[in-house]
Amino acid sequence: MRFTIGFLRQMWAGLLVLLALTAVLGVLYPAVVWGVGRMGSDSAEGSPVHDTNGCPVGSALVGVDPVAPADGPDPFFHARTPGSVADADPFAPGDPAAALPTNQGPSSEVLAEFVEARRTAIAEREGVSPYDVPVDAVTGSGSGIDPDISPAYAAIQVPRVAAATGLGESRVRELVTEHTEGRQLGFLGEERVNVLELNVALGLTAPDCGTAGG
Repeated sequence: MRFTIGFLRQMWAGLLVLLALTAVLGVLYPAVVWGVGRMGSDSAEGSPVHDTNGCPVGSALVGVDPVAPADGPDPFFHARTPGSVADADPFAPGDPAAALPTNQGPSSEVLAEFVEARRTAIAEREGVSPYDVPVDAVTGSGSGIDPDISPAYAAIQVPRVAAATGLGESRVRELVTEHTEGRQLGFLGEERVNVLELNVALGLTAPDCGTAGG
């Protein structure tokens, strides 16, 4: 009888521990992680960016270079070039492999040719000297999908965007300033401009979402 009572007490204690751990680790902890993961702008939902119609146009964490219309002016800011040099095209538009990092080193002739081709094309597009094209415009990030560009790269694009959109250069520069983020914690990294968020401010919309225009 004494053995049975002791055994039942141990079973009851074990059951209470099981229930407590289930509540804490199976309910409370996941709920806290879920809540924290959705705090702030960089949430676990993918940090979607919405246009003026409320339709998602992309993620603030993923850089996708907008494709200019073939029969009209180019009204948007462009992101950094792809990280990969596997494609014959230095800009590799629409190529999923372009998001892969390159294994070409500083002494690579292939990488140097891509950099020069990009420099020439960007200088022609923006109407500036090749020497005015900043480094981040012609080199890819490690991920190949950097969502940000330097203020210097944004600055050389202002005249083209202002002319294409009909906005004054001063207004476009104001939008660039509004979407320029400072260094993290005041000393890490460099100032940067989020291309997608800036283009949304200029009128970029999702082509296939409710009443959103192309």
